[in-house]
Amino acid sequence: MNSILVTGSSGLIGSEVCMHFATRGWKIHGVDNNQRAVFFGPSGDTRWNQQRLTQAIDKFEHHELDIRDRQHVLELLKKIKPDAIVHTAAQPSHDRAAAIPFDDFDTNAVGTLNLLEAVRQACPESPFVHMSTNKVYGDRPNTIALKELETRWDFDDADYEQGIPETFSIDQSKHSLFGASKVAADVMVQEYGRYFDIPTCCLRGGCLTGPNHSGVELHGFLSYLVKCNLEGRQYNVFGYKGKQVRDNIHSEDVARFIAAFIDSPRVAEVYNIGGGKANSCSILEAFEITRSITGREMNHTYVDENRIGDHICYYSDLSKMRANYPGWDIRISLEDTIRQIIEANLAITDS
Repeated sequence: MNSILVTGSSGLIGSEVCMHFATRGWKIHGVDNNQRAVFFGPSGDTRWNQQRLTQAIDKFEHHELDIRDRQHVLELLKKIKPDAIVHTAAQPSHDRAAAIPFDDFDTNAVGTLNLLEAVRQACPESPFVHMSTNKVYGDRPNTIALKELETRWDFDDADYEQGIPETFSIDQSKHSLFGASKVAADVMVQEYGRYFDIPTCCLRGGCLTGPNHSGVELHGFLSYLVKCNLEGRQYNVFGYKGKQVRDNIHSEDVARFIAAFIDSPRVAEVYNIGGGKANSCSILEAFEITRSITGREMNHTYVDENRIGDHICYYSDLSKMRANYPGWDIRISLEDTIRQIIEANLAITDS
C-alpha cells in the first residue's frame, strides 16, 4: 500500500490532500501539533479538522509532532519511509511574523530543512511537494505598471497580461519577515532537488481557500471575509482603496495538482499556483460577490495604511502548470468557492 506523509495535516491544504489521497486508497500519515492556535489564538484552532480526518479516513494516522523537532522528524521518516511527502506546515502570516521572528523562521525555514534532510536520509526517491507562497516575490509585483479600474487595480503591461510567471525575480524587494523565511525554505527545497536529485516541487501559492479554512484576520482572506459578513463583524480594509487584487484557488484544485505532480514528478520544479486571472478579485469585488449570495452588506472600515510588503495586484500565470500537466486545470470557480465557504459557515452556525 502506498503511503503519504502530510505536514500541517489539520490545515486547509493539508487536510484536502489527506482526503484526496485517501480516496486513492493510500495510507495517510498526518503531522500536526495545532500551532495555528498558538500563532492566532482560539479562532485559528484546527483540532476540529484533525477529528474530522480521524473519523473520515480509515487509514489515517495522526502524529503529534513539531517539525522543528529535528530528531523526531528524522526518526518518523526513517520509520515509515513514505512514498510521497507534502509539506504544508508553516507560520503563514506575514503580519504575525514580525512579532514572532524566531518562531516564524524556525518553523518555516528550519522546519523545512529538517524535513528535507530526513527525506534525503530515509526516502530520497519520494516526491517532496512544498507549499511555498507568492510572498517570495516580496513587493516586486508592485513595480509593474498598473491601471486603476472602477473596482480593482490591474496590470498595465502586456508582459503580465496573464499574471506573474515563475521567472519573476524574488530579489531586491521587501518581503516581510514571513516572506524571507519562506524564500529560505523555497530555495532550500530547490537546492535539495538539484544537488541530491530528489523530485522536489515548490508551489508558490496565491490565496488558497475553501470551506475547511480556519480563516483569521491575519491569514485567510476569503474565509475571514465571509465570517465577518455572516456575523456582521467589522472587516478592516488596509489601503489601496480596497481595490487590491488576489487570485483565489480552491483547496481541492490544489490537491489535484499535487497529486498530478506526485504521479509524474520532476526535479526542483517551481510553480505559481493560484486562481489565475479568471479567479481573481479585489476586496471590493469579494464584498459584492458575498453580498449577492448572503443578501447581507459588509460592515467594513477603511485603514489608510497598507500592510507592509503587501501586493497591490497579484494573480498567477498558470501557463507553466498547464503545459507540464495538461490533464490538470482549475475546476472550481471563484463564485462557487465563496458559496461553499458561506454554506460551510452556515452549517457550523446551525449545528
